[in-house]
Amino acid sequence: MNLRRFSLLRLFRRRRADAELLEEMESHMAEEVAENVARGMTDAEAHRQARIKLGNPTTVRESLWQQNSIAFVDKLARDLRYASRTLMRTPGFSLIAIGVMALCIGASTSLFTIVRSVLLKPLPFRDPNSLVMVYERYRLSEFPIQYAVAAPGDYLDWRAETHGFADMAAWTPSDFNLSGEHADLPEKIIAGAATWNFFSVLGVQPALGRMFTQAEDRWNADTVVLTWGLFERRFGANPSILGKQIHLDSKSYTIIGVLPRSFRYPSERMQVWVPYQSVTPPEYMHNHAYHQSHVVARLRPDVSVANAIAQVSAVQSRLHAEHPNQAVSEAAIQRSLNDDLAQDVKKPLLLLVCAVACMLLIGCLNVANLLVARGAARRKEVAIRGALGAQRWTLIREQLMESMLICFAGGVVGVTLSVAATQWMIATWKNLPSASGIHVDAEVLAFSCGLMFIAALLAGLMPAISSTGKSVLAALQASARTVGGSLSGTALRKSLLTVEIAATVILLIASGLLLKNFLQLRATNLRCATDNVLTLAYSLPQAKYNTPNKVTTFHEQLLDRVAAMPGVQATGLGQTVPGTGEVEGDAFLITEHPRGAGEDLSFALVRRADPGYFRALEIPLVNGRFFTRLDVDVEHRGQKVIINHAFAQRHFPGENPIGKHLKVQLWSDAEYEIVGVVADTLHQVDAPPEPTMYFQAISGSDLDGTLVARTTGDPLSFAIPVQKQIAALDPELPVSDVLTMRQIIGEWLGDLQLMASLVLAFAVLSLVLASVGLYGVLSYLMTQRTTELGIRMALGAQRQQVLRLMLTDGLKPALAGLGLGLAASLAAGRVLRSLLYDTQPLDATVFVVVAITLLSVAMLACLIPAWWASRLDPMQALRTE
Repeated sequence: MNLRRFSLLRLFRRRRADAELLEEMESHMAEEVAENVARGMTDAEAHRQARIKLGNPTTVRESLWQQNSIAFVDKLARDLRYASRTLMRTPGFSLIAIGVMALCIGASTSLFTIVRSVLLKPLPFRDPNSLVMVYERYRLSEFPIQYAVAAPGDYLDWRAETHGFADMAAWTPSDFNLSGEHADLPEKIIAGAATWNFFSVLGVQPALGRMFTQAEDRWNADTVVLTWGLFERRFGANPSILGKQIHLDSKSYTIIGVLPRSFRYPSERMQVWVPYQSVTPPEYMHNHAYHQSHVVARLRPDVSVANAIAQVSAVQSRLHAEHPNQAVSEAAIQRSLNDDLAQDVKKPLLLLVCAVACMLLIGCLNVANLLVARGAARRKEVAIRGALGAQRWTLIREQLMESMLICFAGGVVGVTLSVAATQWMIATWKNLPSASGIHVDAEVLAFSCGLMFIAALLAGLMPAISSTGKSVLAALQASARTVGGSLSGTALRKSLLTVEIAATVILLIASGLLLKNFLQLRATNLRCATDNVLTLAYSLPQAKYNTPNKVTTFHEQLLDRVAAMPGVQATGLGQTVPGTGEVEGDAFLITEHPRGAGEDLSFALVRRADPGYFRALEIPLVNGRFFTRLDVDVEHRGQKVIINHAFAQRHFPGENPIGKHLKVQLWSDAEYEIVGVVADTLHQVDAPPEPTMYFQAISGSDLDGTLVARTTGDPLSFAIPVQKQIAALDPELPVSDVLTMRQIIGEWLGDLQLMASLVLAFAVLSLVLASVGLYGVLSYLMTQRTTELGIRMALGAQRQQVLRLMLTDGLKPALAGLGLGLAASLAAGRVLRSLLYDTQPLDATVFVVVAITLLSVAMLACLIPAWWASRLDPMQALRTE
């Protein structure tokens, strides 16, 4: 290490040592000349004798310079200077190559920045690899569920009866109306309700204050922990907020702590945390059918995850056997915490990684093609240098340095562009986890540098080896009329172009499938009114609306007020609306169809709807009747139920369901009479209709509601007037999710549109690069074959024949690449299958359109140089040298 350091010091002090040596040599020379003059020599003779005695100063200086040099660094510097001068002599070529690499490396860097933060970066918890999410798993033949949230009773039994995990904690999502101590600045926020040990299981310490204690985790608890985002946004990051009161649903809560800035679990939308049992009624704490809990567990160091989850599954299997008539699952399943957070974006991100990798490969092959052409033009120069003694490795190293400079310059520009591109993707991708923590750092820059090096090798190594082969000396004997020496270079360019076009075809087909899938989903009919429909949500605070009569009165007064507004055609109140992806469901029994021994429970989606809900959304009545306000029982939940057509077809085939009765598991003490059958709607844009049960939504126990108003004009123009009607009834009540039905569909499809657009953009850029490469190959080929074409035309070849000859030469790599790409796309389509809905991965239309598009672009790229070739003057072509 010391020797290396000493060598580096001498390397950087070479000029100083050379100056000192020169000064010393001049001093010795002056003394020797003076002595010779004193001996009686003439001045000229004195200088000559001194030079003979002291030797050649230049040789001595060169010897010292070499001693103070590191050979590798010297060669690298020389190659760098040579490559820089060479690239500066051809600015057009250099700018095109740098631009291509800037686009490819910039896109790769931007995507890596996101992938690293979302999929690769460890979570900001203690030993995050030991954390797993534990879910229930249903193996039902009718409605299998792979990852179902747990019931409180299941979680408590898991924690008490298993020993594979060091500890288990649970949390459930909730929401509150937040306001200050004096009911000021009301807003609706998303909250989490966590068990007292939740933060210790994660290994998170508060930034300020403390976390919940076991004694505080109880019904009607009044402590709250703020996230850093809310602490900073609403309270100005003032530490004195600790111990102060805030109102959640009109109930006072004491702020006991603030979470660190890095804590954004499970998403940044979570604003506050309250004790788990404060939102879970005591009667549900040991319930095994009330599924609402996300369970996180920390694995013991000496226990495998398979062993730990097997213990949980054994407990769950026993619970399933003990509760045969309830919605209790048969087994448990786990998923790592990182995978759990990234489950909705993992596949799209991996798809984008593949698309960017294809584009980077295409960019490298394009630059390689340019370098092959450049090497062909410099064959004589390389041959002369080789004849003068330059080693082949030296020639290869010099050409690789050109590729390195191109990729480094492109990388610098690309990384700069990637910062803006990353911010745009974060702002556009709605469901991206940990969005605020995504940024360019040292690891991203290291990745970019590595990518530059790999791209330089991919783009430069093959052209460098090709242009410095043994046959290069033949260029000294070849004239411009001899084209045989360039056949290998032309074949290499065609091979590279074939691979480039194949990768482009794969990208085009992937983008075509995603685009068609998006267009079909955008045109999906939710089977209800979507035009001129406004929706908004609100939640009545239980502390204020503490009787069923108060709740029912508010709902009815609001509906009457909004219905009386000019321009409002119909109003309704429901739990949610079609297209939101809400999947709340429950098990049920049909009283008239007794369940056989060993028969699976039946499941259906659960919705709440008031009498006007179906009319407001124009959901047709198939059989029976809608709800009426006479069905409402303010003391108990209404005893009527409406089912959809899918429910009737599956569970009442060939019979009339009206008058039949359902017993829902969650409310097992009541039977519900089926009074109507309505048409199917889509609960999710990319999913088929599911059996659905609609219960009365205006009963006194329903604090949450989604108001639906169908209007005669622009629904958004009614948003403020409707909110004023709510404020007239309760000035402290905030609203949320003020959206039209079209906006709800757009939000659901937003990420899919972004993914399809990005892949399409990469595919179009790749197509442009491939067409430019095809144009360049044929143009170069025409230049190399000018003499041959002149001879052909002089011997009687027609212009049409020359045109056909050149087109055939140009389209051969395009056709080969198209065939190779189509074959590879068969496998790529199967990978995309899970991202497609109502679109086949081997969609014939997409394949045909891509093939026609690519051939059309290839034909256009080949046509211009082929046309020029057919316009050659034979006499001038024969004189070309």
